[in-house]
Amino acid sequence: MATTSSNSKRHPMYHGIRCRGGKWVSEIREPRKTTRIWLGTFPKPEMAAAAYDVAALALKGNGAVLNFPSSVGTYPVPATASSTDIRNAAAAAAALKKAELSYNEALVDQPRNDHNAIGAYLASSGEEFVDEEALFDMPNLLVDMAGGMLLSPPRITSPPSDDSQGNSDGESLWSYF
Repeated sequence: MATTSSNSKRHPMYHGIRCRGGKWVSEIREPRKTTRIWLGTFPKPEMAAAAYDVAALALKGNGAVLNFPSSVGTYPVPATASSTDIRNAAAAAAALKKAELSYNEALVDQPRNDHNAIGAYLASSGEEFVDEEALFDMPNLLVDMAGGMLLSPPRITSPPSDDSQGNSDGESLWSYF
């Protein structure tokens, strides 16, 4: 492992980023060159890692080692391979990651029964939100089902038949057990 100064350290999980002064910085070396492209300084490591991913894809192609391989389809593509365009696309990817992190934090902070934040998000994205618990009255449905299980089974009384125990000389199908 390369030695680092005491005020700058690499992230244990993400590639291409390091902590400097409490913030996360990202840069990438251009292939077959000694120069680096500065991608920016970010408040969260995930943002810096997303910026690195965009630059790595632009410079190294599909064989690049990525921090978030499942996010490739959502990343902006630089207009050209120039350092300015790569830096701009990396900043856009970091902004998308920040929005994703903010949304995920909002979901965690919301109580489980409050669907307002999810409904507002879905409404803004054009999707329709249907509160199935309210629609089907789920809490009361479960209470009703539990109450139903406590009832005794209905009594079935049938008229006596020719095969009843009174007419069969004391022998019954159940007497063999």
